[in-house]
Amino acid sequence: MKKIYGLLGRDIGYSFSRGYFSEKFKNEDLDCFYDNFDIKHIDSFTSIIETPQIAGLNVTIPYKEEVISYLDDLNPIAKEIGAVNVIKFENGRLIGYNSDYYGFTESLKPLLSPLIKKALILGTGGASKAIGYSLQQLGISYTFISRNPDFNELSYGDLDEDIIRSYKLIINCTPLGTHPNVDNYPDIPYEYITENHVLYDLIYNPEETVFLKKGREKGASIANGSQMLILQAEKAWEIWNS
Repeated sequence: MKKIYGLLGRDIGYSFSRGYFSEKFKNEDLDCFYDNFDIKHIDSFTSIIETPQIAGLNVTIPYKEEVISYLDDLNPIAKEIGAVNVIKFENGRLIGYNSDYYGFTESLKPLLSPLIKKALILGTGGASKAIGYSLQQLGISYTFISRNPDFNELSYGDLDEDIIRSYKLIINCTPLGTHPNVDNYPDIPYEYITENHVLYDLIYNPEETVFLKKGREKGASIANGSQMLILQAEKAWEIWNS
């Protein structure tokens, strides 16, 4: 019987996951199918899980946090992060996992240097929570930057030369710059970026966002989200089949 996997999200026609897993299933001759479950509201999730043969889901924007209340249990790491991007169907129960943190951690490691002790996380959505958890595991302190800062967060207007100079790792977790709106970028003072900085963008389309381009022009090391996506996808496959 063909197993069905899929991606839960909103406006996800651009998605990496369907293409990646469809190619994987074809290359490895697996009797599986991957589909996009593009829903306007999380309430529709209940009808999706009634799909016959469904074996596992990935979760993307904007449901990584909202979906939690529909699950039967959370893996301890997903519970600590407070966001889910993998759902395992296990004996009629739905278990939430997070593989984003793994993909980010492993893709970031080659870029790290002893100079990187502090990071700025641009954005406060579900993906940013996994990034914060990952940095914590790596021993890198971090501060969230938000348009509407909460306690212990900074606004974009707070960013000055001293802050940019002391935070050598800057991670974009916002959708700014995603195709087709490729001219958009986070409003930070790029003039203070140096060759000792690392700019990491979770966006993978386009390959080089304006955020990364501005970093490269200042001599910084840059990385997009493509390697993170591949690593988190393979980790999701491991979770579904464990």
